[in-house]
Amino acid sequence: MKTDPSATPVLFIDDELAMRLSVTQWLQLAGFAAQGFETPQPALDLLSPDFPGVLVTDVRMPRMDGMAVLERALERDADLPVILVTGHGDVALAVEAMRRGAYDFIEKPFEPDHLVAVLRRAAEKRRLVLENRGLRRRTAGGGIETRLIGTSPAIAELRRDLIDLAATSASVLIHGETGTGKELVARCLHDFGPRGSRGGEKGAFVAVNCGAIPDSMAESELFGHEPGAFTGATQRRAGKLEHSSGGTLFLDEIESMPLAIQVKLLRALQERTIERLGSNKQVAVDLRLVAATKIDLLDLSEEGRFRSDLYYRLNVAELHIPPLRARTEDIPLLFDYFAAEFAARHGREPRPLEAADLDALLAHDWPGNVRELRNLAERHVLSVGRSGVAGLLRRRPVGGEGATAPRALADQVDAFEKRAIEQALERCKGDIKAVMDLLDIPRRTLNEKMARHGLDRTRYLPRG
Repeated sequence: MKTDPSATPVLFIDDELAMRLSVTQWLQLAGFAAQGFETPQPALDLLSPDFPGVLVTDVRMPRMDGMAVLERALERDADLPVILVTGHGDVALAVEAMRRGAYDFIEKPFEPDHLVAVLRRAAEKRRLVLENRGLRRRTAGGGIETRLIGTSPAIAELRRDLIDLAATSASVLIHGETGTGKELVARCLHDFGPRGSRGGEKGAFVAVNCGAIPDSMAESELFGHEPGAFTGATQRRAGKLEHSSGGTLFLDEIESMPLAIQVKLLRALQERTIERLGSNKQVAVDLRLVAATKIDLLDLSEEGRFRSDLYYRLNVAELHIPPLRARTEDIPLLFDYFAAEFAARHGREPRPLEAADLDALLAHDWPGNVRELRNLAERHVLSVGRSGVAGLLRRRPVGGEGATAPRALADQVDAFEKRAIEQALERCKGDIKAVMDLLDIPRRTLNEKMARHGLDRTRYLPRG
């Protein structure tokens, strides 16, 4: 039988010929690259820290029994999934094997589908272990995989685009929902570019959340002020633009910037000079501006709520960060990475994921994106109960205490509305007029709902 080169290898050890042949045939039909062995040593010789598969061994065998096979296999790689096949009277022995590090045990006689299900879970665990090892090797080398974790096509494309733009000083507009990591991407643009290692000394990376600055303080915060410029201004203060000169200025939630300040920012970008509040003196600045938004600035500009000339100045280049639900293959890897980080921070042992936990991670909608996943990983590390990830995702704090409850009706309606708009945007390829017609709602209502849900139509526009 011809085997798919990408199939997961399974090494099956059993001294009974009939069992060996039937099981390997079952597994091959199920899509595994299964090999049968009469004695353990030839199978053990194939094991290494990079072996991408699973070892299955019978317990009762002459010369070397299953417990000895388990011990020798884990000497080669402590994270290797080893599954023991036991007889009816060997349950106590199998429990001891689990205590010593076996992944699971299966009691004879067993259904082929049961073995296949256990193997698929073990293979997924092995894949995550090897991906994490590769990630940590790349992390030690200081590559961009250190920051943007994932193996999905969407995140791989983002890494490629980011590296290309990092080498320039062009303004970049980052689009992404809340919690997707817009500031992380902005830091990568800085750190992996010439401004992050100029002359051996890093230029400043200055992050400003425009939505968190009161309108009355925005000009002073960004452009600085002179003594006496306003009540309480007792000394000169450099603003964020001046402080970031030679480095990178990151303006998050730029859609919240007051229109009057947008005018001054546009002039600063064009002239490469600023004036502190209360001064007529021009101060030269060497700016690289990166801005981020969770809504469509072009729509805001059409409504008169954002300057179109500033939009085109900012949008020299753009990056789109995919939401977590669009790269579900990265979810287990990210969760495992965050859990290991928090386990080390809090002095805890990482808690292994059960099959139900993995199913819950993949089924969740992740409205809070990577930020929500990271928070869940820390709660998982610190939780003292046995409810696992599935229980933590179901738990809602009520009256200050955790309780299991269904989602409120308003939350369900809100989630349905968001999904309906997303599907319309995808179907209409970001054409707002077509979406309005499809959903039969006016433009202002659609814009308000998209802003509330953090939806950006530019993510749905055809590429190229």
